[in-house]
Amino acid sequence: MPQLPSIADSARILLDLQQINEIAQTLSGCLIPEEIARTVTTGLIDRFDFAMARLWLLDTDQAMLRLVASAGLHTRTDGRFARVPLGAYKVGKIAQNRIAFLSNNLPAESWVGDRDWAIDNRIQGFAGYPLVAHDRVIGVLAMFSRHVLAPEFLEVLQTLCTIVTISLDTAIQYQQTQHSQLISTNQASELMLSEQLVTVLKTARLTLVGTERSLAPSIVYGFLKAAEVLSTVDCSYGRLIYSESAVSLEATVPTAKIAEPDAVRWLAASFDRIFPTSKHRDIQTQLSSDQKLLQIVLSVPYTSIVSPSILSEREVEILTLLTQGHRDRDVAEHLIISESTVKFHINNVLSKLQAKTRYQAIYQALSLGWI
Repeated sequence: MPQLPSIADSARILLDLQQINEIAQTLSGCLIPEEIARTVTTGLIDRFDFAMARLWLLDTDQAMLRLVASAGLHTRTDGRFARVPLGAYKVGKIAQNRIAFLSNNLPAESWVGDRDWAIDNRIQGFAGYPLVAHDRVIGVLAMFSRHVLAPEFLEVLQTLCTIVTISLDTAIQYQQTQHSQLISTNQASELMLSEQLVTVLKTARLTLVGTERSLAPSIVYGFLKAAEVLSTVDCSYGRLIYSESAVSLEATVPTAKIAEPDAVRWLAASFDRIFPTSKHRDIQTQLSSDQKLLQIVLSVPYTSIVSPSILSEREVEILTLLTQGHRDRDVAEHLIISESTVKFHINNVLSKLQAKTRYQAIYQALSLGWI
C-alpha cells in the first residue's frame, strides 16, 4: 500500500510550490525567450539547491537544440553542449521522445558525456523535462543536483515547466510575428505611424485625430512595440492623437485576455520594458466599472535629445540590426562573429545605458540619435 505523505513532506511541497510561484511571477510581461530562460535557470539556482540548471530551445528548423541559458556551475552558453542535435545525448532524446527523465545516480549512467565532471562536482541527481506546447516541442529544461531528487519534488518541477512552456511559447510566437512585421527604420521614414500601427493592431478599429506628422525613429519604434504588446491581448479599439506637444495612443483591451491577475500592473511592466524611464512616456490606465475593459492612454513627447554616442561602432552595428528585426543568430551571421559575442556586446550596451532590456536600449539609442 502506498504511504501517504507526512506533514513534514506536505509542508515541504507547499514551500517548494511557493518558490516555484515566485519564479513564475518574475516571468510576467517578458516577451524575450532568452530572458525567460535566464530568469528560470537563475531562479532554480537561487531558490533550490541545484548545482546547475540549463535550458535549450529548439531551432526553427526543428533539428537542433540551442543552449540559451545556464546557471550554477557553468554560466556560459557555448562549448560542447551549446548545440545538441535532436535525438543526440540525453537532452536530445528527451526532446525527441517527449518524455521526462530522472536519475539519482548520474555518474553510473552509461549515456553521461563527461562522467569525470559528474564525479568531481559530486553530481548525483539529474532531471530533464521536455517543454511541449500544443504538441510541439520547443525546448528542454535540465537540472543537476548534488542530492537525491524526491519524486514529490519532480511533480513540483513539472508545474514550473508548464508555466515556463506557456511563457516561452508566447514569447517565441511574439518574436516570429515581430520578425515578419517589423519595419526597418529606413522604411519607417516612408510610412506614417498610423499606417504602421494598422499592420500591427489588425483586430482593432484605429482612428486618427489631428494632423499626422513625421516622428523621430525612437517614437515610432516605441509605439510599434507598445502596439505589439496590445495586439497580444486582442486590443479592440485604438485612437492615435497628435497634439501640440505629444503624440498619444488611446487603446481598449478586454481584461479577460490578460492572464495576469493585476492587468494594470502587467501592462505597466510590459511598457517599462520598452521605454527606459517615465520621462520618455506617460501612461494612464482606467478600468471600466464592470472591470471587463482596460482603457490605456500612452503619450510620448515630440522632443528628442541628440548627444555624443558612448557606444562603440560594433555596438551601434548590432543595435541597428536588432531594430531591423534580426535575431541574435542573424546578427552573428551578418557580422561574421559568434552568437555569444553578440550577447556580450548587447550586455555591454545594457550596462552603458543602464537599461534593463534590449528594447529600452534600442529606444534610448534611437532617442539620442546614435542609430
